[in-house]
Parts: sequence; C-alpha cells; structure tokens
Amino acid sequence: MNFLSQLMDFILHIDKHLISIVSQYGTLTYGILFLIIFIETGLVIMPFLPGDSMLFAAAALAPQGALNIGLLFLVCLIAAVLGDTLNYHIGKWAGLGITNHPRFGRFIKEEHLLKATRFFNQYGGKTIVMARFMPFIRTFIPFVAGASRMHYSYFILYNVIGAFLWVAICLGLGYFFGNIPVVKDNFEIVLILIIVVSVLPAVFSAFKAWRENRSHS
Repeated sequence: MNFLSQLMDFILHIDKHLISIVSQYGTLTYGILFLIIFIETGLVIMPFLPGDSMLFAAAALAPQGALNIGLLFLVCLIAAVLGDTLNYHIGKWAGLGITNHPRFGRFIKEEHLLKATRFFNQYGGKTIVMARFMPFIRTFIPFVAGASRMHYSYFILYNVIGAFLWVAICLGLGYFFGNIPVVKDNFEIVLILIIVVSVLPAVFSAFKAWRENRSHS
C-alpha cells in the first residue's frame, strides 16, 4: 500500500519530482527518463509506470532551460522503440500462456492480455501505433504481437511510427502548453486529464466489445 501511495504521488506530482531529479542528477536525468519509458513499454509486468504525463511534464521543463528538448526527444524515442522491441521478443518467447506460469502469472493479469488480444485482432498492425496512446494497453500490445508471431519487419515499422508520434505529440504538448499560466497553476489537474483522456479509447473499445458479445449471446 505504501508503494502504491508513493507511486500515485509521483504520477500526480511528477512535475515537482522531475524538478528535484534534474536539480539532483543533472544530465543523468535523461538516463532516468530513458529507463522509466523503457521499463514501462518493455516489461509487461510494469504497465503502471507514467508515460504520457511524464513526457508532458518533462517537456514543460525544456523552455525553462532544465532539459534540452531535442535530446529529450531522441532519448525518449529510442527508449520507446527499444522497450516495445524487448516486449515483442518476450511475448514471442513466452507466449500468452505466461499467465499460467507460477512465478510470472502473479504479475500478468489474464484479463489484461485478453483485452489486448481482442484489440490487436480487431485493428491489426495499426494497433501498435494506436496503443502507444493508451496506458496499460501499450504495454501489453507488443507482447501480444510477439506471442501472435507477428512478422518482425511488420512490427518494427509500426513500432517506430507509433513511438515517433507518441513522443512527438506528448513532448510537443508539454513544450508549447506546459508553461501557460492556467496550465502551470493547475498542473495536477492537467495530468489527471491527460491520464483520463488516454484511457478513454481503451474504455470505449472494451464497452464496444461488451455490447457486441451481449448482442451475440
């Protein structure tokens, strides 16, 4: 419970935590951001780490001179591509049956994989791009792609496109709008809105699937 409260505090006050990280670690901040994005996208057991909100908050620091937006974009892009690539290969190696594994099954919920699988089957390759903007789903989709034996050259194309769009849009929004007074004064609310908006597509997709299943029953 203590871990969850600390995680929620980090997510909801990520702007303040990032300022502390920059002041304490300097250029090593880029490495820390790389690791967070790489782990969130690369390890199917860590879907709860911040993604969209962290990119937005990090980019908001760039106009203040705390971070370089060009280097930030490059670091985050590489982390996102490599993270999904690792996740793909883990899925290819482990398969969807990992939920039955005595050790890893405790961390990987079968319902999350099933939702990601339905989403993947419905939208095909473009799911890799769409999922980038959906928390939790974006962590499971590359795993499902690997488990489904999606051709790697096909996967990597959508992986790079999705990572580019995700990082560019999130950083762009933070860079250009993160320091507007009304945003800066209500940063916590803005971060909550980002999380809610990013979750909505997955909610609508789940609701649509529920309605279709109900109509066929």
